[in-house]
Amino acid sequence: MDFRSDNVTGAAPEILKALVEAASGTVSSYGEDPITARVEEKLKAIFECDLAAFPVATGTAANSLSLSLLSPAWGAVFCHEGAHIAVDECGAPEFFTGGAKLIDLPGADGKLTASQLVELIPGSLGVVHHAQPAAISLTQATEAGTCYRPDEVAAIGELARRHGLRLHMDGARFANALAFLNATPAEMTWRAGVDILSFGATKNGALAAEAVVIFDKTLVREFGFRRKRAGHLFSKMRFLSAQLDAYLSGDLWLKHARHANAMARRLADGLASVPGVSLAHPVEANEVFADLPETAIRGLEADGFRCYRWLGEDKQRLRLVTAFNTRPADVEAFIASARRHAAKANERVA
Repeated sequence: MDFRSDNVTGAAPEILKALVEAASGTVSSYGEDPITARVEEKLKAIFECDLAAFPVATGTAANSLSLSLLSPAWGAVFCHEGAHIAVDECGAPEFFTGGAKLIDLPGADGKLTASQLVELIPGSLGVVHHAQPAAISLTQATEAGTCYRPDEVAAIGELARRHGLRLHMDGARFANALAFLNATPAEMTWRAGVDILSFGATKNGALAAEAVVIFDKTLVREFGFRRKRAGHLFSKMRFLSAQLDAYLSGDLWLKHARHANAMARRLADGLASVPGVSLAHPVEANEVFADLPETAIRGLEADGFRCYRWLGEDKQRLRLVTAFNTRPADVEAFIASARRHAAKANERVA
């Protein structure tokens, strides 16, 4: 009964089966194999455009290598203060860009807005003493479990184009956002001005597979060299690609995301009915942020539930993450446990 993260889950059977099938026979190495080519063709169909796709093993690699294309060493990359690139990647974006500065900004429910950014861009453009505005990075779905609407992305994309900036999207949970929004992948990305998408699969049923999806193909040749130099050009690339190939087959990726989102919605609805419990953010993907009485949190832990205290070990906000294989029975058990222990807390107060 582990709600700590969608990273703690196993792998989807369909993806494991694809890996077994890819292990037989011989194919060309370093991405010159038919599976890798097939993944790119599937992504072209999904996003309704010509594009280039490069499999990598981690989200940190996808984000950092993407940003290395979009910002010079003296550039500034605007992102939310809670973004993965700002909080959880150990300086990798700065390292791979050669020193670009991350400008991390506050924003309600994990989101940036065009009206907020317009006050900062172009800012110090042309001033040799300051980092130069180069790119904006958005997270979809956000680290608060919310989703940018296509018109919100488009407003930021228009601002970026007006001032010559590039737009990156961290889509570690892109499938969850797509499952929530009434939009197409194209409307959520390149039609709204996104230049590069870090397309995630690991959190949604893969073992270790992401893809850097480049919509502006003028950036393609340079990316190949950057990926190789960074040590992310796998010789047996077919094993990354086989995961993505299975993930994108028969809408498996959306099926998994819809299930994870539904489990989060049920969890949120159940907790919202518990006295003394409140939700910190709208629940739009597969993450729930809930404030609970300390007694209830300790009771949940004693009952065997695992989850993160989001703001620190002394705080009472839990981050609960559902996944492609979250069991409805575990969600119901969590709600029942929270209700039982919250009632005890209320009795003590009374």
